[in-house]
Amino acid sequence: MSIERVFVAGAGLMGHGIAQVHAAVGKEVTVYEPDLARAEAGIARIAGNLERAVAKGKLSAEERESILARLTGTADLGQAAEADLVVEAVFEDVDVKTRLWAALDGIAPTGAIFASNTSSIAIDRLAASVSEARQGRFVGMHFFSPVPVMPLIELIRGATTTDDTEAAIRGLATELGKQVIVSADRPGFIVNRILMPFLAEAMRAYEEGLGTAEDIDTGAKVGLNHPMGPLELADFIGLDVCLGIMRVLEEGFGQPQFAPPAVLVDLVEAGHLGQKTGKGFHTYPR
Repeated sequence: MSIERVFVAGAGLMGHGIAQVHAAVGKEVTVYEPDLARAEAGIARIAGNLERAVAKGKLSAEERESILARLTGTADLGQAAEADLVVEAVFEDVDVKTRLWAALDGIAPTGAIFASNTSSIAIDRLAASVSEARQGRFVGMHFFSPVPVMPLIELIRGATTTDDTEAAIRGLATELGKQVIVSADRPGFIVNRILMPFLAEAMRAYEEGLGTAEDIDTGAKVGLNHPMGPLELADFIGLDVCLGIMRVLEEGFGQPQFAPPAVLVDLVEAGHLGQKTGKGFHTYPR
């Protein structure tokens, strides 16, 4: 199927990036937040990203204006009635996501594809919130941050996701210039199943006083040739996001390596969520 009109639910860190890459390849994009000011703030972030691209000579001023003209902010969920694709990029919480999908199920066209940007929650669990007739067009489409830069999409098929739905997402990913990997519908999928135990072990090492946050991160960057240390990466992802994913993994597998470390729980409860709040395992700006 041809995907020309995209409805992105969520204008935060992931949502605004998802909206940007679709508008950049010619899609008409509606960015939804229940508070219009948040939707408009997401589009303003996109405008800032594009302005920096113009300043670096990667984009012309005309191209920037053309991309922005294809973006519309809304607080009206009813705008999903014209969408070919609905991408959900709201907080990583089952109840929040399922309530939103249930509402969208009664609004979006019957042929629209529903794609969740969830980083860990089972697609079948989310798809259960929509009508049985639509579940074949429900799929996981997990982008990575920052979306305009990171070239990967993790595609997750639910038990009833059709081959046509997978083919449509693969085709769209090609348009976006992204590479696709396909994961079975298991907690954390491929990337976070690998990543989160690594981050958790680094947090436990810090918690036990094995080394400073700087030394632990330097060990990974210099000793393992990683571009970013694990504690710095957790701060970048958002400690609340990491905590949510680890809880999904712990619930799904019941194994100790997936349990969130106490230091992570303490930081999140104190409101220290990493780069977005200015403090996590490190203090920002560094």
